[in-house]
Amino acid sequence: MESLWRKQIKIIEDKQGKESSGMPHSQDRHAGVLHAGFNHTRRDVIVIGAGMAGLLTAYYLKERGKNVLVLEADKIASGQTERTTAKITSQHGLKYSTLINTMGIKKAEMYAKANEEAIREYERLIKNHRISCQFEIVPAYLYTLLNEATLKKEEQAAKRLGIDAFFARETELPFPVAGALCFQNQAQFSPLEFIRYLSSNLEIWEQTKVTAVRGNQVVTNGRVLTADKIVVATHYPFLNIPGFYFLRQHQERSYVLALSGCRKIIGMYYGVDKEGLSLRQAGDTLLLGGGSHRTGENSNGGSYDLLMQAAKQYFPGSRVEARWSAQDCMPHDGVPFIGRYSAFTPDLYVASGFQKWGMTSSMISALILRDELCGIENPYKKLFSPLRINFRAAAGNFILDAGMSVKGLSKGLLHRPKKDAESLPCGHGGIVLVDGKRFACCRDEAGELHMISARCSHMGCELEWNPDEKSWDCPCHGSRFDVDGNLLDNPSKKDR
Repeated sequence: MESLWRKQIKIIEDKQGKESSGMPHSQDRHAGVLHAGFNHTRRDVIVIGAGMAGLLTAYYLKERGKNVLVLEADKIASGQTERTTAKITSQHGLKYSTLINTMGIKKAEMYAKANEEAIREYERLIKNHRISCQFEIVPAYLYTLLNEATLKKEEQAAKRLGIDAFFARETELPFPVAGALCFQNQAQFSPLEFIRYLSSNLEIWEQTKVTAVRGNQVVTNGRVLTADKIVVATHYPFLNIPGFYFLRQHQERSYVLALSGCRKIIGMYYGVDKEGLSLRQAGDTLLLGGGSHRTGENSNGGSYDLLMQAAKQYFPGSRVEARWSAQDCMPHDGVPFIGRYSAFTPDLYVASGFQKWGMTSSMISALILRDELCGIENPYKKLFSPLRINFRAAAGNFILDAGMSVKGLSKGLLHRPKKDAESLPCGHGGIVLVDGKRFACCRDEAGELHMISARCSHMGCELEWNPDEKSWDCPCHGSRFDVDGNLLDNPSKKDR
């Protein structure tokens, strides 16, 4: 089903009598989106990736007088940005008690301030430029059905850091909670309507896939471009070396239903229990999220079923208008990577590791990178620097991810497939052995068999079938492929 955000944009465009492409496209010169045949090939800055982080970064750099070009492999906001639930918040789960324990109170306080300032910057930008994007100031709640003690601990941590938060026992949710923690003055909006404004005066080349970066040169599918500075804002950094981001974070998927016919809620909600739900209102539609799992670990499926059951139980009579899933990069120490790509690449920068909070982190990225590339000191530069080392915060997740990589790489040696291609029922997939070689096979609903290599084209880990998305997912680093091996999500750069 099509993303709710794209559907909303089409409705707006239809009302205005415009072509309903969802965003400005390669023929819309007035919108600043130019085709890849444009002649000039040198810029002050090239930003790779036209999602929220890339476009905000380009916007602020252009505002400071930089000549900026944005390169996008597909269409504007066609990646994780169009799949977000669009919460602009400093409330990131049970974040602050953890950060105080692993990084200390000063760094935890800086993390909180950076996110709070990002909310206020969205508010300033949207109000000053009168951007119509359904922006609203609303409270954000963490809630639990089981044990209030964890939220009480987080409340104490938040207050120590100066966050306007309070504990509550009752909410507007259609089910009782053991407790809830409210952060006040948070926000929500329509990201694609906001991006329409951002992209209107930027030079953006869609359908321009970057295949390599060599010094100050960017290699695309049609030419070589040059820039003084280069920013990689592709959700997951696609350059393995240097940087080694595949050793420093993993990816998770989560799922969303867009429901109509529900009683409206005012706040944004995020459940901290194992099967907790995410809820927020988007106009007349309720966004119901959950079912999170590590990418490549969903062989039994059921994430959409979980949400459907919750919708039936808590919102009887509601209708599913759209559904989709999103992918999030989870850094080992719980802090995004924003700044220099590596110690060996003085002109290459990165924005990644946003966890499940991409909208707020995108703004933090844009402001830090703007200052970095314009020679301005930013108070949050060191906290988010990709060059940081924090063994205490990262060790546990690093060991877990290393184990997953070993498991994924060794499957071909230690595990014999239990399925054969002929026995696969319609709509199912599995690893099969054909003439002594392992293949990822699935049979579509029409009965046609699809067969691709069982190994991820990123680093060779064995793929896992995701029945919820009918995709092949890599449990090591999160690359994803459709049934014919076409790349859906990086870090891989090639089809299977």
